[in-house]
Amino acid sequence: MIIISGGDEAGRGAILGPLVVSVVSINKTLQHKLTEVGVRDSKMLSKKRREAAYKEIKKLASDIRVDRIYPEEINSAMNSKISLNELEAVHFARLLDKVDNVNTVYLDSPDVIAEKFGIRVSNICSKQTKVIGVKGKSEKGVSYTKILARHKADSIYPVVSAASIIAKVTRDHEIDLLSKKLGIDIGSGYPSDYKTIDAIRDNMKNGTLNNHLRHHWKTMENIRQTRLFNFNGFEGF
Repeated sequence: MIIISGGDEAGRGAILGPLVVSVVSINKTLQHKLTEVGVRDSKMLSKKRREAAYKEIKKLASDIRVDRIYPEEINSAMNSKISLNELEAVHFARLLDKVDNVNTVYLDSPDVIAEKFGIRVSNICSKQTKVIGVKGKSEKGVSYTKILARHKADSIYPVVSAASIIAKVTRDHEIDLLSKKLGIDIGSGYPSDYKTIDAIRDNMKNGTLNNHLRHHWKTMENIRQTRLFNFNGFEGF
């Protein structure tokens, strides 16, 4: 039996809430069934269809791993000059170390040079790995887990699409829970969502959302600047 895994994230560009990474593993002979049950890149599916696919993935997968990277960790990494790509690689490596007997891992790469993300993950993994497309020596008798990092892998490999759905649905649930806990409609958490931006602006003074915000994002700088201008009597310009 050959086991393959796919890794993807949700919430990378969000300003509020966690970045969720997921690794889904499945028997290679069952991968076609993911497509049959409607698994696609999560961005191509409605919320209802993602939820339905989420349930089907849980039935088909041999293993599902999820990790949440909360804003506090992201902010700390940014303060230490650690890039989001590096931070993601750390969490993917942690998840892969928990998965047994995987032949090949397919990752959606955020790096400009796709293979670079595979190298990042490989260097952190405890298990023996080999990055496809990168030259390197192989030791005889060593069983390597192959890593293939590729741009738009969530649109190419069904197992990565499955990981994108698991990550997206998990993040959506996290945002819903946070909204209920705070009693604030925070929208999707993305800077393109006016509900999110309005919630941040309305709660800047009381600090309710401080622990849930990514403070180094450009959008946060713009919101702070807008408040500063308004405070100094420049509202309306």
